[in-house]
Order: sequence, then structure tokens, then C-alpha cells
Amino acid sequence: MKKQTKIKTWAFFMRLGNRMGCHQREDRSFFIGKWQFPICSRCTGILVGQIIAVILYLLKIKVPTILGLLFLIIMFLDWYIQYKKIRESTNIRRFITGTLAGIGQISIVLNIIIYIVSLFV
Repeated sequence: MKKQTKIKTWAFFMRLGNRMGCHQREDRSFFIGKWQFPICSRCTGILVGQIIAVILYLLKIKVPTILGLLFLIIMFLDWYIQYKKIRESTNIRRFITGTLAGIGQISIVLNIIIYIVSLFV
């Protein structure tokens, strides 16, 4: 792939990441070589977690709503501790807590949808 094409492709994904609402800070993003991920490490984790949650659902593995809420709280606590300047988070911790939150988010939504459908079936 030509360098110009790589740059255009990278720029496209960076704009897409920005439109999705990610701050895209360099210090909070992963890199492959010199290429910054189009979303930060926490957003990358959330996206990975959402994919994992869909796979779990397709495998008929149910994540309880309370566990989903716990996963969301864990990510919030990581953010809050950093926000209050108690301890700076790391990209790996942001990714892990984001992954848990993505699993929690999709699991909660699926559990709500399944419950509502069960009311009418």
C-alpha cells in the first residue's frame, strides 16, 4: 500500500474516532509503530468488550445485570480516581476497565431487551 493511501486511510479512521466522541489524546492511546489508534485505550477496550458481549450472547452465556453494573462501576472508579488526581491510570488499566464496561453495557441492554420481549411472548 502506498504511503499516501496509508495516510488517507489513517486520517479517515481518526475522523471517525473523533465523530464517535473519543478525545483521542496521544498519551492515552495505543500505537502500532508510529500510527496512533483512532480511539483511546479506554474506548478501544469498550469496543472490544462490546464485541465480546455479543459473542457471549451468541454462545448463550448470560452475563447477569448486576455483574454488568459492577463492570461499569469498575470503569467509573478508574476514571474517578484519576479525575481526583489520587492516582494516574495507565493505558492497560484503561483498556481492561473499558473492556469490562463494554461487556457490562451490552449485557445490560440485552438483558433489558430479553425481559421486555418476554413480557409479550
